[in-house]
Amino acid sequence: MYSVHKNPIGIYEKALPNSFTWEEKFKAAKKAGFDYMELSIDESDERLKRLDWTDEEIENIRSIMRYEGISFPTMCLSGHRKYPFGSKDPQIREKAMEIMEKAINLAVKLGIRCIQLATYDVYYEESDEETKKLFLEGMKEAVAMASRAGVILAMEIMDTQFVGTIVRALHYLKEIPSPYFKIYPDMGNLSNFSNDVTGEFEIGISETVAIHVKETKPGVFKEVPFGEGEVKFVEIFKKLKELNYQGMFLIEMWADNSGYQSMEQATEKIADAYRFVTEKMKQAGMEL
Repeated sequence: MYSVHKNPIGIYEKALPNSFTWEEKFKAAKKAGFDYMELSIDESDERLKRLDWTDEEIENIRSIMRYEGISFPTMCLSGHRKYPFGSKDPQIREKAMEIMEKAINLAVKLGIRCIQLATYDVYYEESDEETKKLFLEGMKEAVAMASRAGVILAMEIMDTQFVGTIVRALHYLKEIPSPYFKIYPDMGNLSNFSNDVTGEFEIGISETVAIHVKETKPGVFKEVPFGEGEVKFVEIFKKLKELNYQGMFLIEMWADNSGYQSMEQATEKIADAYRFVTEKMKQAGMEL
């Protein structure tokens, strides 16, 4: 497990091939230097089924984590993109709440302390004042459930205008003041929607529980290789050091699942990302 004497650096589960077993994913992450992995529950039927894992399946994963010495402290719950809290369809809103309840229960059983929320009022529908109102109502109920379980819900700073900046996220934190409702900024998304990324972090640092480290370029939010985008990593890390941020960093990237990847190839790809990010942190004067 990771040390409490350094900022933990994790890797997104989707950075490793879908074909890998849990043992292979954990081994690759550990070998590449990572301290933890972030579990993905996206909108696909395959990953949504994880919310119904049996206690035996959960215990098997916990055993693998103990053996490999790596864990899931966080969950990326992006399933709400398909089933958003702000939908005008009451059946979709009911499904959103069911997903939320199951995700909280799974988090408790796996020892996950923070669930990152995909902060969309709606994604496949048109956004308006009604969808925003419904989203807020759903968030209030979700935060109440998470609070009772002692699990933090953290709003991701997203790839759409709705909550594309920390300032926009803070509106919802003011509406729902709770120690179990925080933010999970994404450096890449924030760089697309704000001309003052370091200023945004300064405003929201007290509400920040984890940070996504992701490369982007204007209008492109996914699968931009590190070093080929426009995110000012050194500048951002310098500001976070100045703000004395001591929390988790999660490298967000995606594996190419179009062909076969060996354990060595997959491990080297995420290890390259680890080296790139930690070098930027060192240039910013952060201790590793």
